[in-house]
Amino acid sequence: MRRRALLLLMPALLLAGCAGAPERGRHARVQPDAQRARVVQVAHAQIGHPYRYGGSDPRHGFDCSGLVYYSHRAAGLDIPRTAREQLRRGRPVSSRHLQPGDLLFFSVTGRPDHVALYLGDGRFVHAPSRGKRVTTERLDNPWWRRRLVAIRSFLAP
Repeated sequence: MRRRALLLLMPALLLAGCAGAPERGRHARVQPDAQRARVVQVAHAQIGHPYRYGGSDPRHGFDCSGLVYYSHRAAGLDIPRTAREQLRRGRPVSSRHLQPGDLLFFSVTGRPDHVALYLGDGRFVHAPSRGKRVTTERLDNPWWRRRLVAIRSFLAP
């Protein structure tokens, strides 16, 4: 019965990503796999939105941690807003256990200063920098692979 209810709920969850701002708590009772899928789906739906320093919504744009924050809130998770706090408070994950929805932290300037959201299949989504748009990249790209310094998660393992 629970599985059937979840199957009936999945199309509604996927379509809900087309809405504007995330609704806090709306998905708080969703099963862990569905919550993980929701975070990934919302983040993926932001591809093409502009980068904006301090931005955390599709109307105004996103910075890297704002995209992660927005995607988690849409799934009913209250996580820190800044990359520094996301790194500090997230649950450590080994690269062997990397799952869609986990956070990838990169060191571009010599310290952890950029966060992205893993989509699966070696791809991640992020808000790169001023003048650019939310996009996807490959984790096996040597430039990104060299700069990966940590993996964290706020989702159930």
